[in-house]
Amino acid sequence: MRALTKGLVCVTAAVGIAAGGLATTGTAVAAPAPTQQQAVTGEVGPLAVVNLGLNTAQARDWQCWLRALGYKPGTIDGQLGTNSWKAAQEFFTPQGFYNDDIDGIVGPNAIQALQRYLNSRNLGYNLAVDGIAGKRTKDAFAHYADRFSHLC
Repeated sequence: MRALTKGLVCVTAAVGIAAGGLATTGTAVAAPAPTQQQAVTGEVGPLAVVNLGLNTAQARDWQCWLRALGYKPGTIDGQLGTNSWKAAQEFFTPQGFYNDDIDGIVGPNAIQALQRYLNSRNLGYNLAVDGIAGKRTKDAFAHYADRFSHLC
């Protein structure tokens, strides 16, 4: 009888562990790493570099152009980070292309402002102003940024 009880306890414990039913096991799996990782990587960070299809030379040229216009894109390094996008947002605002917080985050409003601006240049881009940085928007931005290679 004792062997039968011992066997049942072992089987019950194994099933409980596999199902996560024991207190210590339940606590250990309460917040699995993939869930925590998803929460962190799913957020849009204001310090992220978002070149929107520009290579570093084109991004540097865009930064030089913003600086030449009197805006402060930060370090001219070919990495469009928060300061570069704040400068772009400040540039787009008085033209009526951007009407949101100057926060340096490249969200749909900043992308729409870029699309409106590029369309206003009469260079045949004809971009949908949808706030999505698709291939056509990235290609148009890269083409436009090439115009400023002489500024750096």
